[in-house]
Amino acid sequence: MLDDPLVKKAIEFSRLSLAGKKRYSGELFEDHCLKVAKILERYKITDPTTLSAAILHHSLKEGAATVEDLKKEFGDDIAEMIVTLESLSVIKITDIDAKNFAENLRRMFLVLAKDLRIVLIKLADILDNLKTLEYLRESKRVEISKTALEIFAPLAERLGMGEMKGDIQDLAFAQLNPEEYQRTVKILEKELKSTEETLLKIRQELKQILQKERVHFRLEGRAKHVYSLYLKLKRSENDFDISRIHDIIAFRVIVDTTEECYRVLGIIHKLWRPLPDRIKDYIANPKPNGYQSIHTTIVGPDDQPFELQIRTEQMHQDAEYGIAAHWHYSEQKVKVSSKSELNRKAFMTDDRLEWVKKLSDWQEEISDNEEFLKTVKTDFFGERIFVFTPKGEIKDLPIGATPVDFAYKVHSDLGNKATGARVNEKWVPLNTKLKNGDVCELMVSKDPSKKPNKDWLRFVVTAEARKRIKKATSES
Repeated sequence: MLDDPLVKKAIEFSRLSLAGKKRYSGELFEDHCLKVAKILERYKITDPTTLSAAILHHSLKEGAATVEDLKKEFGDDIAEMIVTLESLSVIKITDIDAKNFAENLRRMFLVLAKDLRIVLIKLADILDNLKTLEYLRESKRVEISKTALEIFAPLAERLGMGEMKGDIQDLAFAQLNPEEYQRTVKILEKELKSTEETLLKIRQELKQILQKERVHFRLEGRAKHVYSLYLKLKRSENDFDISRIHDIIAFRVIVDTTEECYRVLGIIHKLWRPLPDRIKDYIANPKPNGYQSIHTTIVGPDDQPFELQIRTEQMHQDAEYGIAAHWHYSEQKVKVSSKSELNRKAFMTDDRLEWVKKLSDWQEEISDNEEFLKTVKTDFFGERIFVFTPKGEIKDLPIGATPVDFAYKVHSDLGNKATGARVNEKWVPLNTKLKNGDVCELMVSKDPSKKPNKDWLRFVVTAEARKRIKKATSES
């Protein structure tokens, strides 16, 4: 799309407005802007308006252009995008003034709710900036890296852009903790080298059996991202023992249809023994960000456990590029008067963006900045777990969530009337901290007047639970 007339015009305008101005690295600003546009293209964001805004995103602050110039040459939509992009440049996780930080986050969330294209440009900008941090002073490197790791990587994950999330995390991790980064890289490289022959056997046997069964497929194998591996290694149950981690390499079998996904699962389990409780069906029960795939951990050649993921091509595109993979004019059924209006609305019609509405609700419901920050850091930026209902539905919760948080995630009535909980078929206290993959079942009172216990406020972690408990108990 970089040969589109609008994009070509933006490239020329950027070159003229920036007039050879350079960044700290010595790179021309215009070259950086073009790289941002190419990153967007790589992640399937190809509409000319968004690419042009990416190319022009430094033309105001660093260039000689004015807002009036942009409106005249490119229209109000692109001009507004660039002005808003500049407002996002102040988001800093290291801001000493908590009030300023909270207000800056509020501003970013308003942008999210209004126009997701701007946030996608910002993500691509962050990703490219992380590659040239060595030219900045240490305090600035730390500021950019922490903001990327703690704000923009979780944001990419929420958008289902797994590959971008991993790239941002790895680059930021290398800056913030270079010793642990190198330690993890060495562990990964050593493991890959020691299992090279086994991995080759796995690939060959997979191909042979699937070809024999006349499955139309393609096979991918990818090593775990460094930061993701580091988080797993440092867990107390793993204690940096790489042999306890089975998804260092994930082989992906990509097929044509959902039916073939399940057929391949059966073929694989006949070939290799699956590990019990290590089969996850995210096709029948997609993750909240839309991710779909079947995961199974099996014992392969040389008794080497490894993870296999089975998905269709569309599921694979969604997993790699997230909601951006759906951004195509011809596929959107939105009544709009122009392409620029469509660009704004196309994303927001997707059910997977329900969390954006929650962010908007928090803006109105939580006026206290300290409570707002606590809510956002826990419910949005914190590490997530996936907990199952007895029927297999997946609920997305922050680390530290309890059965009460889970109950309110399912339905407010379930939370208000909860009397007990079973996790993995065992009775547990309501303040038990849930773990990833738990199956949680709630016992409820039949008394229609049953209210929640105000003491639950001492241990619940989600904003939804706190809000519902306060509301119900204040009415009693």
